[in-house]
Amino acid sequence: MLQLNYSGFALEAGTDEAGRGCLCGPVVAAAVILPANFTHELLNDSKQLSEKKRQLLRPYIEENAIAYGIAFISNEEVDELNVLQASITGMHRSLDRLKTAPEYVIVDGNKFRSYKNIPSETIVKGDAKYMSIAAASVLAKTYRDEFMEKIHEEFPAYNWKKNKGYPTKEHRRAIKEFGITKYHRKSFRLLPEQLTIDFKK
Repeated sequence: MLQLNYSGFALEAGTDEAGRGCLCGPVVAAAVILPANFTHELLNDSKQLSEKKRQLLRPYIEENAIAYGIAFISNEEVDELNVLQASITGMHRSLDRLKTAPEYVIVDGNKFRSYKNIPSETIVKGDAKYMSIAAASVLAKTYRDEFMEKIHEEFPAYNWKKNKGYPTKEHRRAIKEFGITKYHRKSFRLLPEQLTIDFKK
C-alpha cells in the first residue's frame, strides 16, 4: 500500500525522473503535490505498470493534483552535467514549475541537493512507497515516452518507439550499423566494444 504523506506537511511534493539509464534522449523529471484525499487503485511505481495503465493515470494525476511540474534535461545537458547531476537538476526544475510552492520535498533515490532551503528527504524505492513520488514517476515516464515516440519518426532505424532509448540489443545493433544521432548521449558507453562511432546527422 502506498502512503500519502511522509512529512506531515500538507504541501509535500514528491519528485522522480525517467530515462537515466538510456543511451539517448532526455532525462525527464516530474514533481507532484497531491491533495489529502487523493486515491487511485492503479497508482504504483511506473516501472510496475503497463503503458496502458500509465496512460490512464496521467490525466487523472494532472486533473487531481494540487500542482505538478515537468522538466526535460536534453542529452547535451546530460553529457555536460553527468547523468546524476542532470537528474537532480531536472527535479529542481520540475519543482520550480509547481504553481504552488511545496513545504517539504520527498525524492526517489538516495541523492539530492537541497532545494531553496525547503526541507527534503531522499527515499530509496520511494516510487513504490509514497503516492506523490509514484505519481511523479508516472508523469516523468509518460512525458519521456511520448518524446521518444516523436523522435522515432526522425530516426526509425533505432526503434525508439519500442525501446524508448534503453540499451536493448536492437538499439545497440542500430548504433553499430548506422552510427549515432544528435539525440545520443556521447558521454555514455553506447557499445560494449566502443572505440569510435560515426556521428549521424
